[in-house]
Amino acid sequence: MTHRIVVLGAGYAGAPAAGVLARRLHPADFEITVVNAEPDFVERIRLHQLAAGQALQRHQLADMFAGTGIRLQLGRVTAVDADRRTVTVTGDEGADRLEYDTLLYTLGSTAASHGVPGVDSYAFHVAGHSAALRLRQRLDELGENGTVLVVGGNLTAIEAATEIAESRPGLHVVLATSGELGGWLGPKARRHLLRAFDRFGIAVHEHTTIDHVEAVGAMASDGTVFPADATVWAAGFAVHPLAAASGLSVEDDGRITVDRMMRSVSHPEVYAAGDSVYTIGDNGQPLPMSCASAGFTRMQATEAIVGHLTGRRIAQTKLAYFGNCISLGQKDAILQLVDNNATSKSGSLRGRPAARVKAAVLWGTVWGAAHPTYGLPTRKRHLTTAKDHSAETVVVG
Repeated sequence: MTHRIVVLGAGYAGAPAAGVLARRLHPADFEITVVNAEPDFVERIRLHQLAAGQALQRHQLADMFAGTGIRLQLGRVTAVDADRRTVTVTGDEGADRLEYDTLLYTLGSTAASHGVPGVDSYAFHVAGHSAALRLRQRLDELGENGTVLVVGGNLTAIEAATEIAESRPGLHVVLATSGELGGWLGPKARRHLLRAFDRFGIAVHEHTTIDHVEAVGAMASDGTVFPADATVWAAGFAVHPLAAASGLSVEDDGRITVDRMMRSVSHPEVYAAGDSVYTIGDNGQPLPMSCASAGFTRMQATEAIVGHLTGRRIAQTKLAYFGNCISLGQKDAILQLVDNNATSKSGSLRGRPAARVKAAVLWGTVWGAAHPTYGLPTRKRHLTTAKDHSAETVVVG
């Protein structure tokens, strides 16, 4: 009987993972299905550019998976039953229930409202393709007049604020953050960041907690009113409650609890990668939700799936956190590396050289998703007859 592998989500973790599995597993023994809500691979780390008005190239999943044997099913995942090993997918033609033998859960995350009243009703965000397009439409309506309030002080907020300010110079951009803007950066990088905000004319309000959002702006907990024609919520990410409702063991924030192989501690036939997984990095700290973490966790998950199902040795891949590359518009950026304690190093790459690195990262993520099997051995492995699909684990690199 064919072993059914279902991959939920085709983002930075799911799309390349499916390609790797298709390359390494024999089609006579395995059937791979990818479920995704949209027909395109979404460059999530460029959605702030899309919202600001730039055109992004389409990357159709059907083209990316052509010739791999992967079956693509479009629709939203509306339920997962980990005990019965089923997934409910709702599409244009109604609901469909998929059965699986192995599940790879990579549904990612969305903007976290943190329970702040009005966020869901009135705020925009850039954590999804359709959400970015809604913000873009609103900015188009404003034209060259209006105020945009960005709430948040980390990477997404910084990139959204600077991209909007550069692409739409007629708009007045304001940023409100509960902490210190770029406070985690090294001193040189932070000075560069603040100079960029001054250059773009972005007004910064630090140590400001937004209490609620309205259609015409937002109010801080100290009573300060921030009038705005569009409020962009960029105050962190949250995972979908599907995992917690599925019967899988999850952390308090809803991320799936796994072992070092990205295997669910409660349901060993389920693996997770990307923003959906909670795992400790090589530095002893939880990996952050990021594109880079998606790459490391999906590599470990695919290694483990292939090893467990075919009896091959499992390489223990790195789970590293090197730092951040933050774009400040199209021609400026900061590359901030961190040490083993995830503390920013004193040095950093800034300006146009960092912008070129950022552009290379953006290109590389798409190329990697479209060519997930590049450099891998061509031999396809058969399903092992061992009942427990046990495999030896080895540490590499």
